[in-house]
Amino acid sequence: MDKRIKTRTHEQDLALRDELHQALAANSIDMADAVKLMQRISRLTQPEFAKHRGISTAALRQIISGKGNPTVETINKVVGIFGLEVGLVPKRPARS
Repeated sequence: MDKRIKTRTHEQDLALRDELHQALAANSIDMADAVKLMQRISRLTQPEFAKHRGISTAALRQIISGKGNPTVETINKVVGIFGLEVGLVPKRPARS
């Protein structure tokens, strides 16, 4: 059995989705962490998630590492499956 496949209930999947949407609504998650959580929710490896979203694995890894400079189009490809799109939001206070 594939070790990356974890048994989760439907309720646990919904809880992860709620966690993502609440963090986004509260502006308490950065893009790298949000994409990591989206990948986790999807239960896909990085190459599988990248292929599913129509981007390169290298682009996904750059986004997840926080070192990439993706285009709006690329970000929308990644987040679109979750009913999200790029928008303007207030800045978060600087972390101390």
